[in-house]
Formats: sequence, C-alpha cells, structure tokens
Amino acid sequence: MDFPIDLATYGAFLLTASAIVLTPGPDTLIILRYSLSSGRNVGLLTVMGVQMGLVGHTLLAIFGISVLIASNPMVFKTVALLGAAYIAWIGIQSFREHGLLHVGASGKPPVSGHKAFRDAMLCNLLNPKVILLFLALFPNFVDNSRDDVPYQLIALSIGLMTINTLWQAPIAFAAEAVRRWLKNERTYKLITHSTGILMITVAALMVYDNLF
Repeated sequence: MDFPIDLATYGAFLLTASAIVLTPGPDTLIILRYSLSSGRNVGLLTVMGVQMGLVGHTLLAIFGISVLIASNPMVFKTVALLGAAYIAWIGIQSFREHGLLHVGASGKPPVSGHKAFRDAMLCNLLNPKVILLFLALFPNFVDNSRDDVPYQLIALSIGLMTINTLWQAPIAFAAEAVRRWLKNERTYKLITHSTGILMITVAALMVYDNLF
C-alpha cells in the first residue's frame, strides 16, 4: 500500500506541527512536573499518556466527533472548562505535602506511573486547543477527494506523535538530571510550586477564553 499522503505535503505538515509542538503548553508542564517529582520512568509514562491522548483525538477526528464538539458552543465550552478544572487540580497538587523529592519507605515515587499516564492522557484529551489543532491544521493536509481520508488522518497523527515524543521525552530525561541536584527541599519546592502556578495560570486563561 502506498503512503497515503504526498511526501512534500507530509514534510510541510511536519514543519508546521513542529512549530506548534515546540510551543510550551499543559502537556509540557505536566511532563516537567511529574518528571521532577517522581523521576525519569514516571516522566516517560507521562509522555506516553500524552501520546495516548492524541490517539483519542485521532479517533474523534476519524469518526467526526471532533467536528460535532467544535460546532456546538455549549459542548465545546463544557469540554474546555472540564479541561481547565483538571489542569488546575493537577497544579494544586504541587502545593500538597507528600514527600515531593524523597521516595517513600515502600520505594515508590510520590506519583505512580499509572496516575501520571492517566493524568497526561486526560489533560491532553480535555485540552480544547488540541481539538482545534486537529480541526484547523489537519484539513489543510488532507485530500477529501480520495477514499483513504482515515488513513491520511492516521499518517498525520503518527507524524504529530513522533514529533511530540522527540520533543517531550528529552524533557523527562533532563528533568531527571536536574532532580539529582535538587537535594535542597526549599529549592525543590520552589520549582515544583512554580510549575504548579504555571498550570493554574494556564487553567485560568482557558476559563477566561471560554467564559468572556
């Protein structure tokens, strides 16, 4: 089976997607937060959770559900506000006392890999800007006159997830390296609290964008 998209068109998509992916957002913040608090392995599971969220968006696009969400203002705002609430909740967790830097007696990190994966996936799925990304960017690179539109969407999504992983996985590795140096609890709390404030700020902006 031939590649569903012309290579020149696919290259243009990858360049455009790279510019979007490199712009910091909730996904980057949650990866940084969990990598710092719980180490590289948990950070990498967070990266995987983000990509699973993109798989969900791909399925929504293929079945036309993304269009339905975006075309109904009430539904779109509801999704946006749920996403904002979830991102804010994750940010608030940065201020809870739960042995941020130190692994407990059980040997387990403060945040489990399962929780990190789930939070990252939901954070991505509930981010209305990702829905708009699929609706605004993908159609420019899809040939609707052909019968293989779902395969074209899958090819574009794989490209997006590849770029995402190449950008986000090094963040998890870098955060682990930084984490080794953060033995001072006060310094560590300053950094984790800062990421928490950023996530709460992002959530507040999402609320503002959808209510005012």
